[in-house]
Amino acid sequence: MKNKADMSKSRRVFFLSEIVARLGGELRGEDVEIFEIAPLDQADRQSIAFLSNPKLRPQLQTTAAAAVIVKAADAAGLHCPCIVTPDPYLYFARVTALLHPQPAPVSGIHPSAIIAEDAFVDSGAEIGPQVVIESGVRIGARTVIKAGCVIGADTVIGEDCLFYPRVTVYHNTVIGNRVIIHAGAVIGSDGFGNAWARDHWEKIPQIGRAVVGDDVEIGANTTIDRGALGDTVIASGARLDNMIQIGHNVEIGRFTAIAACSGIAGSTKIGAGCLIGGGVGMSGHLKIADRVTILGGSNVPSSIDEPGVYGGSVTPIMPQGIWRRNAIHYRNLDQLVKRVKVLEKKLGATEEDTDKEEGDKL
Repeated sequence: MKNKADMSKSRRVFFLSEIVARLGGELRGEDVEIFEIAPLDQADRQSIAFLSNPKLRPQLQTTAAAAVIVKAADAAGLHCPCIVTPDPYLYFARVTALLHPQPAPVSGIHPSAIIAEDAFVDSGAEIGPQVVIESGVRIGARTVIKAGCVIGADTVIGEDCLFYPRVTVYHNTVIGNRVIIHAGAVIGSDGFGNAWARDHWEKIPQIGRAVVGDDVEIGANTTIDRGALGDTVIASGARLDNMIQIGHNVEIGRFTAIAACSGIAGSTKIGAGCLIGGGVGMSGHLKIADRVTILGGSNVPSSIDEPGVYGGSVTPIMPQGIWRRNAIHYRNLDQLVKRVKVLEKKLGATEEDTDKEEGDKL
């Protein structure tokens, strides 16, 4: 494992004043050197840490960090220098990128790569070992295609993209600029289109495309199906975590983020600026408005027309005996509701009174 001295030989050290000059913010205290960024409880005298979660505020008093990134309200009384900024988490991300820049592409094509004669690869691109690039492909400047990737025929890939090993891109896919795709992802595979022919399934040819906008990041082993007739579209700035399934003809809006293990069924349209938690299951042919947050583990069977936070997950974890009893109650819930309504009529209570009482409890 490299020590700090070894790392400093391969990466530049920044003074706090240099960081502020590049990224903004207000420097308070001594102008110290920064080698690394680390959590508050793991930082040392060569590291800068940050506070974004109020629950970790007590760690400000015990951290060994050389400096910290904080909001103005947390800057008073610190025993170390700080950078004051309205959004420490965003600032942390930018400092991390400053200290850990992506290596520049090493332009050229590895001898083991197989590239069709009519494919175009920009001279500034980097093509790794055992990459396959089929007929009609176009790859832009400074794009890096790492080992074992397969790029299908007539695909267009923009500039400054990064494909990690074993990414598979099917034919006639369009990928914008500055797109990052992690290992094992599959873009443009056939959607789940089948017609029942009374005694067997017949495949419906998937003749649309998968279209990915600029500045999108796609996680490891995520799959994005091509459209059946039109296109599957991932708009610019979207973020997809690992192991997500995107069905055919789905549209995902700008800057929407979807966490791991979620599944979006075909032809659903998700708006811009949405946050979809992990393990969400979304039915097909739905419309989700802009700026919708869906809590992890939720099942989404119908459209959502208004911005807001929504949750519809299964019951929270509980001891097995309690869960079994509650499962029986849930199975009898419809009968129980009918009995309650009969009792309400006998007591003269209105449905409106009951709804108001339940709403007050929530």
